[in-house]
Amino acid sequence: MNRIYLDNAATTPLDAVVIDEMVNVMKSHYGNPSSIHAQGREVRTLIEKARKTVAGLLNATPAEIFFTSGGTEADNTAIRCGIAAYHIKHAITSKIEHHAVEHTLTMLLQQGVIDKLSFVDIDEKGNVDLNHLEQLLENNERSFVSLMHANNELGTLTDMEKVGDICEKYNAIYHCDTVQTMGHYVHDVRKLKAHFIVCAAHKLHGPKGVGFLFVNHTIKISPMIFGGAQERNMRGGTENVYGIVGLAKALEIAYAEMDAHQQHIQELKSYMIEQLTSEIPDLYFNGEIEPAKSLYTVLNVSFPAMEMSDMLLFNLDINGISASGGSACSSGSNIGSHVLNGISADPNRPSVRFSFSKYTTKEELDFVVQKVKDIVSQNVIA
Repeated sequence: MNRIYLDNAATTPLDAVVIDEMVNVMKSHYGNPSSIHAQGREVRTLIEKARKTVAGLLNATPAEIFFTSGGTEADNTAIRCGIAAYHIKHAITSKIEHHAVEHTLTMLLQQGVIDKLSFVDIDEKGNVDLNHLEQLLENNERSFVSLMHANNELGTLTDMEKVGDICEKYNAIYHCDTVQTMGHYVHDVRKLKAHFIVCAAHKLHGPKGVGFLFVNHTIKISPMIFGGAQERNMRGGTENVYGIVGLAKALEIAYAEMDAHQQHIQELKSYMIEQLTSEIPDLYFNGEIEPAKSLYTVLNVSFPAMEMSDMLLFNLDINGISASGGSACSSGSNIGSHVLNGISADPNRPSVRFSFSKYTTKEELDFVVQKVKDIVSQNVIA
């Protein structure tokens, strides 16, 4: 059976060009980048070339890019080290952030590192109330704000520039989890006014286990991981050279092909919305679905209440369709999606997140819609 993969928000297949780039490095460049001999220096050159590539695409300087093991480490470093560096006691986030953000801030509150954790209001589509954000910033000392660019389950976009303007007005430190949007939108860090943004390479057809943290040159933080002078004394540990090279190549490809892929994927998403709406009664979409307000790679659907609704994903799986019921980081949990709970979605309706990539085809979506229709019609509660 040829499987259909619609779980690209969880991870994406590696681009063949990225694989070739990494394999070449694996075969030919094995020196430790911290070694001073020729083999070490040539590997160090590869890392710095990758750093320069990433920085150039983001309109950053190479000194602002720090390679990490992925988005979770990058988020943790930004939050924990940013708050520590400026002795911040008040943090602001939302109740639908990724757990790498929500759990980290909750831990800092429990440990007494911060005194107050505020949650900005969101509406039923997952939109951040920017007026409430400003109210939360007005009556406090310098705050730390962590709001993601696109929600990983809903796809709803937050205007980074507007958030950045508000944070600048109140001298707040602004961290934005850009894991889902890196490589899908242009991020010009000179315009965004964010102090931290992050990347996980496996979300944009790069390898797993590598990412980066952008740290704006206007602020200084100390390391979270100690042990060596790697990453200009910001992250101890021998660098994941193959991963770093793959990340840079994947991001380079993403930027070069961005317009074409965005058009292709947005057309697919719009087509699936039309087909699902026409074929299955009484469904609704979670989060924003207007192109200007929604990440074009993600579509979250709530279906009618069904017998054994928790088996919908299993039924899709046995029919050769890979999708998820929210964030992959919560898969297997019986407590439900904190994001859907956060927007008060109907708990009696099974929800599926379909997420697309440049490899997704219209023919695949036709098959998926038909299978979903069959499963729902056979199991819906009358």
